[in-house]
Amino acid sequence: MNLLWLESALSATTMSAWVLPEGKSAYDSALAVMTGLHIAQNSAVKLALNPTFKSSLRQAITGGGNTGSFGVPADKDGKRQSANIENLDAYALERWETILHYMVSSGQGQNPTKPSQGVLYLLQRSGLMNNAHGAALQITSSGFQFLLHSPHDQLWNLLLQYLHMAEERQMDLVEVLSFLFMLSTMDLGREYSTEPLSETQKAMLEDLRDYGLVWQRKTSSKRFSPTRLATTLTSSSPPLPSSHSTGGSRTADGAGAVALSSGAAQQGFIVLETNYRIYAYTDNPLQTAVLNLFITMKYRFPNLVVGMLTRESVRKALGNGISADQIISYLTTHAHPQMRKNNPLLPVTVQDQIRLWELERNRLKSAEGYLYKDFASQADYEYVLAYAKQLDVVLWENAAKRCFFGTLEGHANVRGFIERRTGSV
Repeated sequence: MNLLWLESALSATTMSAWVLPEGKSAYDSALAVMTGLHIAQNSAVKLALNPTFKSSLRQAITGGGNTGSFGVPADKDGKRQSANIENLDAYALERWETILHYMVSSGQGQNPTKPSQGVLYLLQRSGLMNNAHGAALQITSSGFQFLLHSPHDQLWNLLLQYLHMAEERQMDLVEVLSFLFMLSTMDLGREYSTEPLSETQKAMLEDLRDYGLVWQRKTSSKRFSPTRLATTLTSSSPPLPSSHSTGGSRTADGAGAVALSSGAAQQGFIVLETNYRIYAYTDNPLQTAVLNLFITMKYRFPNLVVGMLTRESVRKALGNGISADQIISYLTTHAHPQMRKNNPLLPVTVQDQIRLWELERNRLKSAEGYLYKDFASQADYEYVLAYAKQLDVVLWENAAKRCFFGTLEGHANVRGFIERRTGSV
């Protein structure tokens, strides 16, 4: 911050003198990061900030200029009341859980609420869902791994993919990033005007509405309100309130915002027994839907779900691209506090059996190709086999029977090689 307000470069020796001995490593690390990002100019003698970065950060902090670095608040509308924080939280939660619920329920014989086409395209592009053989969209292995992350990580995962899509749509990446960071500095519960926004940023509003980051009364509205998903983009605060308790409770602050409690909702809700029976203390439809991906449901009560890990249920999950390690990781991450007293946390027999079911499924692999046999001599067989190995197209070989199996892609080359060798003899 001292460098930000200095007009000229500062001696590196002077700057080092301000650093306490115990903070030297942190100082060197921070300086290396700033130099790598071209925020600080790389010099062992003088230290100075990049002029463009310095000017922009000064303007952002002081609010100078007319760029509206923190958004332009809309004038009060006497006719309509703006959305309060509680309504904004409910809206963000509904939009976000619609996306997650569709991911875990689509293609499972259920009929979940369908997000917008823009959201579905983003889920496909990011590899979180796919529609193999033209069937309904289904969650992938990457999609299940996505569910293991915190809402904050999930949101940034989708936004990073959105940035890649923005390039394809010929949107200005600088304006896209600028708008996302602008949203993160806005006040929750306040309305902002769309007038100062560029055409790119106005187009973004429609997409961000679908993700639950902004709320508008209607699509043609000249004002919008950021939700908690947007205002916590660059902070460590929880981006989502609790939708359905899992042993925890909802607590409201003075402004009426709903926040996550520190109860069992964050600590975990799953109890796994050595007989493969699972007890999930939850009434959250999303968590129940995730469990339904790899367990067989037995009973459902108002705040308890009982199911079994079976060979069929695990094989179904494996068929959808979910790995054994991901199932074990999910059970570990969401283990009930009572389970965390165990060492190891999950029964070893259950972990081993889940992995054995995976190995059982992966024993055989099918591949299309050609079988090469009936070679005239051992020398012919070894000569052709060596050529096929050179091309890396051999899938299986049997020296005793003088035959090998090659890939479909390599057949033309191998056949041509055999014909040339036969013709030259």
